[in-house]
Amino acid sequence: MKPLSRRLYAIAAIVLAGVVFVGLNIALDATVTTARLDLTENGRFTLSDGTRHIIKNLQEPVTLKFYYSKQAAADYAQTRAYADRVRDMLGVYASLSHGKIVLEEIDPQPYTPAEDQASSAGLTAVPTDSGDTVYFGLVGSNRIDGREVIAYFSPDREPLLEYDLSSLIYRLATPKKPKLAVLSTLPLETGPGGIQALMQGRSRPNAIYQELSQNYDTELLAPDFASIPAGTDVLMIVQPGNLSEVQNYAIDQFVMKGGRALVFVDPNSELAQAGSGTDPRMTPPAPSSLPRLFQAWGIAFNATKEIGDLKLAQPVKVSENGPPVRYPIWLHLTREQFSDSDPVAANLQILNLGSVGALKPLKGATTHFASLIGSSNEASLLDVSQTKLLPPEELAGEIAATGEQFIIAARLSGPAKTAFPGGSPAAGSPQVMSAKSIDIIVVADTDLFDDRFWVRVETMFGKQVAAPFANNDAFVVSAVDNLMGSSDLISLRTRATSERPFTLVKDLQANAEQQFQQQEEALKARLTDTQQRLRELQQGQGGSSVSLSPEQQATIERFKRELIDTRTQLREVQRNLRKDIDSLGDVLAFFNIAFVPLLVAAFAVVLAWLRRRRRARAIPL
Repeated sequence: MKPLSRRLYAIAAIVLAGVVFVGLNIALDATVTTARLDLTENGRFTLSDGTRHIIKNLQEPVTLKFYYSKQAAADYAQTRAYADRVRDMLGVYASLSHGKIVLEEIDPQPYTPAEDQASSAGLTAVPTDSGDTVYFGLVGSNRIDGREVIAYFSPDREPLLEYDLSSLIYRLATPKKPKLAVLSTLPLETGPGGIQALMQGRSRPNAIYQELSQNYDTELLAPDFASIPAGTDVLMIVQPGNLSEVQNYAIDQFVMKGGRALVFVDPNSELAQAGSGTDPRMTPPAPSSLPRLFQAWGIAFNATKEIGDLKLAQPVKVSENGPPVRYPIWLHLTREQFSDSDPVAANLQILNLGSVGALKPLKGATTHFASLIGSSNEASLLDVSQTKLLPPEELAGEIAATGEQFIIAARLSGPAKTAFPGGSPAAGSPQVMSAKSIDIIVVADTDLFDDRFWVRVETMFGKQVAAPFANNDAFVVSAVDNLMGSSDLISLRTRATSERPFTLVKDLQANAEQQFQQQEEALKARLTDTQQRLRELQQGQGGSSVSLSPEQQATIERFKRELIDTRTQLREVQRNLRKDIDSLGDVLAFFNIAFVPLLVAAFAVVLAWLRRRRRARAIPL
């Protein structure tokens, strides 16, 4: 039998490999539908332990109806790809549930009962260029009367897909919402300007408060409250202002009886100032440090000091044409600043805060004080009165780093005594004098609630869509979840927002600013002084050169040369601010543009040489 030629042998091998590949995929699809290989840094395509726990603990079946207009969306590659991901993830949920999650996929074609169902369920119909409409949403229901809807799977929330799906199932599995009582002087419910601005469309409710209202039975306490509502699971206090003795006692007794609290205080709440600035009749509430309660809980907080941090300073624009300036009281915190031993902080990636205070444990306190969030070691405490007067570019010069890492958020636990050992200010109220264990989280900032620090809220198809770029909401909601006793959703919220910062670039920028800042400020002062003296001299002579003496003309010419020289030096300093960064950019550009192609070319040359050598050896002599 004549042997196969090399060409036929190669063709047969390729055909056989194709058959094996297709067969293997069919077999795997039929038998190992939940298997995944996820090579992403944060395991983005792998279900978290929290999701698996939610699915495992389902007591009653949950029906998920996935509405997707296949034909109408066929020409939109991004929507098609996202729909495939949603379908695959829902399939994994259903597989893990062992029948507890019933998944249905529905194609709501025009003028069909399926389209009527999608519309009546509240799903969003998105128009296409051809005039068709695309439905791309989810309706979940349980056996009782619970119903939850994702009106449209917006691409902006794709990083939050697992959280959106798992929280929908969690809400269906726990139809009775835990109760959250909120005490605040900030405009959380209405946004800046109050209810009138909200009705006129000039503001919107705070995004974090909206998420809390969706997840919990939320109740805002009246300014004159005298007791904590019955059935409250967690009390959240946000910049409370000055409280009466009766109100302090109500909070104290809530905690002494086992109630859990999440407290936000701020030495310089910019959110409070923004809320009052929209109405001249309103003044921002006085910062409250809850001194009597904090003393009993074992925590110290100075309401006149805020943290300035050179390393964590956020860049801000102070002029339209000028370069960004690092603002040391607006902090950009990353994983180095978060405790890895507490579930509330361990999964955080990014927090953006503004004008934060510092917390300290009191000596001799009976409670345990554990840090959750801290500053860097390039920080110091500044007077609030000082930071309000100085512009951002001058604040850095006021920071004398001590090497201390100041605590921004802490958890208090363990035994505690009442703040009212002398008796109750509320007549006839039974008093609890001590608690075996309390659980309180205290945060020295309220500006993390400010939407501009962490989220872009856009209107899409008539609905508001929130796309977070920091974990501010995740921190607040996870803290409430944890105090409520549920931690299943905590890890999901922080998976969406990750950052891979150019740390070398940030360090170069910080060093350059520190090195050239004084020189730049001196040159600017010299430039301003020279311009002023030249202006005075010219104005004194009426702008005419005829009446000027030779000495005066020489002085003016010298001032003009000084102006040119100073501007040249100033431009040189500003170039030096970016010199090292630009050099690093050039090196990276070389590696990205030239080095890799050269490496591939060198590999091809070496491979061709090896092949030629192998062929030469194969030729018989």
